[in-house]
Amino acid sequence: MTRWSSIAVCACLFVAGCAAPAVRSQSPEAEEMEAASKVKLVGELAATYGLHTVEIDAIGLVTGLDGTGSDPAPSPERAALLADMQARGVAQPNQVLASPDTSLVLVRGYLRPGIQPGDKFDLEVRIPSRSETTSLAGGWLMETRLKEMAMIGSRLHDGHVLALAQGAVLVEAPATAGKDSDNVMQNRGRILGGGVALKPRPLGLVLKPGKQSVSNSSLIGTAINQRFHTFNQGVKEGVATPKTDDYIEIVVHPRYKDNIPRYLQVLRSVPLRETPTQQMARLALLERQMLDPVTASTAALRLEALGKRGIDVLAKGIESKDLEVRFYAAEALAYLDDKRAVEPLVAAAKNESAFRVFALTALSAMDDLAAYEGLRGLLDVSSAETRYGAFRSLWAMNSQDSLVSGEYLGGQFSYHVLDTSGPPLIHVTRSYRPEVVVFGADQRLQTPFVLEAGKQIMVICKDDGDVVVSRFAIGKDDQKRVVTNRVDDIIRAIVELGGTYPDVVDCLQKAVAARSLTSRFAVDAVPQAGRTYDRVYEDEALADSGDGESVDGDVAHAAGGAHEGEGVKQASFVADGPVPDLFAQPKEKPDRKKRKKTESSQGADAKSKKTAEKRRWFGKL
Repeated sequence: MTRWSSIAVCACLFVAGCAAPAVRSQSPEAEEMEAASKVKLVGELAATYGLHTVEIDAIGLVTGLDGTGSDPAPSPERAALLADMQARGVAQPNQVLASPDTSLVLVRGYLRPGIQPGDKFDLEVRIPSRSETTSLAGGWLMETRLKEMAMIGSRLHDGHVLALAQGAVLVEAPATAGKDSDNVMQNRGRILGGGVALKPRPLGLVLKPGKQSVSNSSLIGTAINQRFHTFNQGVKEGVATPKTDDYIEIVVHPRYKDNIPRYLQVLRSVPLRETPTQQMARLALLERQMLDPVTASTAALRLEALGKRGIDVLAKGIESKDLEVRFYAAEALAYLDDKRAVEPLVAAAKNESAFRVFALTALSAMDDLAAYEGLRGLLDVSSAETRYGAFRSLWAMNSQDSLVSGEYLGGQFSYHVLDTSGPPLIHVTRSYRPEVVVFGADQRLQTPFVLEAGKQIMVICKDDGDVVVSRFAIGKDDQKRVVTNRVDDIIRAIVELGGTYPDVVDCLQKAVAARSLTSRFAVDAVPQAGRTYDRVYEDEALADSGDGESVDGDVAHAAGGAHEGEGVKQASFVADGPVPDLFAQPKEKPDRKKRKKTESSQGADAKSKKTAEKRRWFGKL
């Protein structure tokens, strides 16, 4: 071999040796990431449709105002109401409108996503701006047809009838309001559960631009139907029906009926195609993400979308020392109806207000007896919103159960007397549905007292003797009932004399003001979404939770003394997750200034850390 040949061979060997590391196998973590990145989810091709609310309106007539109504001035609204009254065969409609006991009102409702025929919703009622009506208190809205409406020029245009509305008007006039404010509040009110939907609101998935094709629409439908199905007259059917090349209609799965936003998020997390090898790699990656509090919420949704295949990984999550990880894992397990979710969800509902609304909704979705018993135990705690939240969750779980079924008192409102061991509490609603829940069966009013229940009913007890409930009406004989000072007896007597739900609420509120009602009184004490949770970072591990209970939204964070140690960092985050429908509050206009202030107060460092970690985990997915 010549000298130049030897140099050439050595050079080749040298190059080969240097090149070897460049083509060696990837690390297991890199392989998992690469395999997972090849799996497309439904959400990459499609967006949700139908999650907005639909505003519907009507011109209505309120009667029974006892001289506080007015004759409406000539207007398009008056003309529309007269036409409706004539179509219904009302005799002499102009004379009816001229009565001081009636008033023209504007009625508004909001159809929530996924609403079905027969479902009820709240209504807003108010008088027109130039009306001479002084109060809607004690009024009753006659049956009204609700439509989508718009004023174009000087004419009122409307669409199809989407709902019917009627019921007792509950005015909002707080005792602490000033005179002018009180007058304004007397002229607006709510009718709880007064709207009844006539048509369903469709839900669906819309393919994104550039992704629209028959094959993609069919692919999405097949993937979703492999994961979710319902039964129609005993026949198993998938929940997704591809309608066109860019739209898939979705049927609500019964388990998600009170949390439709979560349902659609889970659907968008369903994999389109996934080989066994890819699934194993993605499960390994999701397991690491599940155990990290920053990425736990998204990982839990994706594991939930896998169904039974994700249960084992989620079960590891509820064994974590971190409260946040335990909660997100348990929430997903609840929608998979795994009873291991119950204990951590009950603890979250009891101890951490940021997670309460999600935990109670998840428990209500389960069919397991353990979930029922867990919610039953929460009826006895001291927190008003936890107790009432547990009651509503039990009612959503099974409204016919003897514990929460109650009775429809006077054909007007749901009435429930619960034999609980917690502090005495009476809860009433100004949203969702007319309802009185008495926690503690033998509650009594302290005597003596003189109370009003609306405009025509008086409740009087001059000493420790009997309570006289009387009704006075012009042109009618006086009526009265003699009962004990038990709250239950007084409520029933008011209804027997023709009192309405607003009358009962009015009496209870005045009993509180007079200090005759010594037990706690709460109005719409429901868990709220959007609360912050203090995430605590330590050098080695996050602090475990304690067992302190938060009371009515005051956060009892669990880290305890760990907050004071060196090497510990704390940041506040809003609990992740779509807001459930079960505890939805009346529609309000967003306060942009308040929202911006809240967002900025969370801290730039905490946001940067969260964003960086999410990119690290999800950048390739």
